[in-house]
Amino acid sequence: MRLRALDHVVLTVTDIDATLSFYERALGMRRVSFGGGRFALAFGDQKLNLHQAGNEFEPKAAWPTPGSADLCFLIDGSVDAAADELRALGVLTETGPVERTGARGPIRSIYVRDPDGNLVEVAEQIATGP
Repeated sequence: MRLRALDHVVLTVTDIDATLSFYERALGMRRVSFGGGRFALAFGDQKLNLHQAGNEFEPKAAWPTPGSADLCFLIDGSVDAAADELRALGVLTETGPVERTGARGPIRSIYVRDPDGNLVEVAEQIATGP
């Protein structure tokens, strides 16, 4: 077997509407509804499926817990501009900009928190080489 891509991640949340609103407003994700009243947030070719804490869909993680995720999203453009946009929306930057190492090399990141306290890293890829 050879893995090709990450399709989706499940976030267990305390308030589906608050989570949808935050990710739509702050990060420009698209709300998706599917299969019997379920919700997700789509971006690019991936999505975040949402599970309501205490009412998760089966199968689920052994200990689904709101606020336990640490996510990193790559953006087009600069994190400086992203920080300005988030600040204008009332979303505070917790840390950054700082340099980190992403899956494909160096990145420059800022960190914010979603309504459940999940750590959300927003990063720009840093060009390397000629």
